Parts: sequence; structure tokens; C-alpha cells
Amino acid sequence: MNGLIIEGGWWWKFMPKINRAMAIFPFILARKGVVNSVLLRHERIHLVQQLELLILPFYLWYLLEYLWYRIIGKGHLEAYMAISFEREAYGHEQDPTYLQHRPFWAFLKRGKA
Repeated sequence: MNGLIIEGGWWWKFMPKINRAMAIFPFILARKGVVNSVLLRHERIHLVQQLELLILPFYLWYLLEYLWYRIIGKGHLEAYMAISFEREAYGHEQDPTYLQHRPFWAFLKRGKA
């Protein structure tokens, strides 16, 4: 799953500056000038996760996990980094072959999948 890459766009006016890209199936939306292979791999991992959960449940699960970590006292960045989908994507974004051998529902594994 490569995703359709869209660079730039009006929506970035409403996003925190720290956000460089996001995967919203089937698109990878990226700020102008930030696209590189590692960023694309990270977002493509999210696209695969979204497909595994049949898209809409992914977003609900993502939001509920984030809210849970906030409720138990983590700050925004710490809660974001604790989300299982992000742990998998950050843990494997440097591996160019990861998506070729990624196990099903790998985001459920703690730490690196």
C-alpha cells in the first residue's frame, strides 16, 4: 500500500507545526518539502494498520488510546508516542523491508513489533 501522496494544502493551516504528515486512507498528506523515504514508510505503516482494522475502527482505536494515556496523566507528546500504532511506525520506519515481512496486527506487540 503506497498511498496517494498530497503535498501542501490548506488543511496545514489548522495543524500544529510539529505535524509533518498524516495518513488518512488512501492518502498521505504531507507538508510541502518534508517528504522523504523514512516519513513515507512511517505513513505507509499507518495505511496498512488502517486497512487491517477496516479503516474507521483504526481512527476510533487511535483516539481512544490517546485519550486513555492522557487520562492516566501523560502529556500530549508522551501520550502520542505511547499509542500502539505510533510505537510500531516509529519502531520500523528506518527498515526499508519492514512492510514486506510485517506480521498481521503487528501494532499489538509491545515496543518494536
